[in-house]
Amino acid sequence: MEQTGDTLFATGRGEDAVRLFLDVTTRYPDDWRLAVTAAAIILRHSSAYDLVEAFLRPVLHRLPNTVPAWALLLHVRVVRGDLAGSRALFAELLGRYSDESGTLCDAMSTALLQAGHPAESLRILLPCLENDIVTPTLLKNMGIALFCLDRSAEAVSWYEKAEALAPTDYGITFGHACALIKAGRLDEGWPRYFNRHLTPDDKDAWYLSLPRLCPGDAVAGRGVVLFQEQGLGDTIQFIRFVPDLLAKGAHVTIVVPRPLVRLLAQSYPAAKVCETGTLARQNGYDYAAAIPDLPHIAGATSLWDVPAPIPYLHPDPDDIARFAALLPERRPRIGLVWAGEWRPQSIHALVDQRRSTTLATMATALTPVAATLVSLQLGAPRQEIADWTGQTLCDPMGSVHDMADTAAIMASLDLVISVDTSPLHLAGALGCPVWMISRQDACWRWGDAIGRSPWYPTMRIFRSREPTLAPILKEAGMALRTWARNWRPARKT
Repeated sequence: MEQTGDTLFATGRGEDAVRLFLDVTTRYPDDWRLAVTAAAIILRHSSAYDLVEAFLRPVLHRLPNTVPAWALLLHVRVVRGDLAGSRALFAELLGRYSDESGTLCDAMSTALLQAGHPAESLRILLPCLENDIVTPTLLKNMGIALFCLDRSAEAVSWYEKAEALAPTDYGITFGHACALIKAGRLDEGWPRYFNRHLTPDDKDAWYLSLPRLCPGDAVAGRGVVLFQEQGLGDTIQFIRFVPDLLAKGAHVTIVVPRPLVRLLAQSYPAAKVCETGTLARQNGYDYAAAIPDLPHIAGATSLWDVPAPIPYLHPDPDDIARFAALLPERRPRIGLVWAGEWRPQSIHALVDQRRSTTLATMATALTPVAATLVSLQLGAPRQEIADWTGQTLCDPMGSVHDMADTAAIMASLDLVISVDTSPLHLAGALGCPVWMISRQDACWRWGDAIGRSPWYPTMRIFRSREPTLAPILKEAGMALRTWARNWRPARKT
């Protein structure tokens, strides 16, 4: 049932998975493991917390000493934000099931990490490990907690301990790679990152069967397919390495989602750029590579090896002129992005809750300011503009069809302020001054507790020191008003 349920959710058939679980648990009501497994799968793939509890409650009613069911219920309470209730339940369960403290500490620390409370997770983990309750998951969670607290060098040592006990655990090996990169140890981190499970946009693409491009492979005269893997931001960040392949004589084809096709074609005219799912099977290709692998393939073993030329993406001049005509004349112009793309899987939805905010929260913190505010927000959060009653916000995004259009708007802005999402990367790649409002448990790509990024020299990072973004937004607001007072138009050369 577990494998089938995972497959159904992974292929967008979550409702079919739930029907399967209901059918199986109805036919075998006395097998509590089936209900707990169903709850765990639903929790792994969605934010349907009421449904998770619906599978757990009958088990706990009939068999109140079923610790795995309590552990899942504990997890649900934490991720739903009931910290006081979850703390009380955790203490109660530890008192009742002291011999299951490892299982309970695992559940509580994991839930706290997913909900964005690494410091509290650390307080759960340390006593457990000091009492010689040691499992790979608890060691991994120590690594995650320290990673999230910008203590990546310490996190690496805990990942090493976890990997020694479970060398094939993917969550451990991938986390270890990310911790090494965040700690600046790229020479060790990139090779490990290269060994991750690939998650391409088109999992059935024919070019995935090509030999995977590796460091040192001769590419002169060879056909290389570069494909998007992970998100638009990853593609924008790492596409900068394409000139390295072109300079070595490779014939490069870039396969990306439609929003990036036109911008990349404009920026890399020597490469072929096509939309995901449209590259027909053909001869002449020798290698394929996921775009996030390009730093490793190029031999970027330290942050000093990050290609420096900025900008490396280029909007069309006609597009720049067209969108400039839609913007108010008053300068400076400041672009705002307050939310990333929401994803249904529970762990991703929780990350988005921490990295995103609302227009009301962001704009209230940043205004009033002597500047023109311009929305760069797409998706459902754009609807929040209709309810905003504060300082005027220009919204040209109704005329935007792809990231080439967004780039054209950014070319007429003096500053972009964004949460950690793809327009942030776009602004950095264009060389636009950009301020990132970063969640507390910042992504590995931004390093530990620094206010700048070697990847984007025009970026300033405002790092939250708590689970909510509101306080760091207030700090950014004070900095913005100072910036606006001191702003002067750039001299034309």
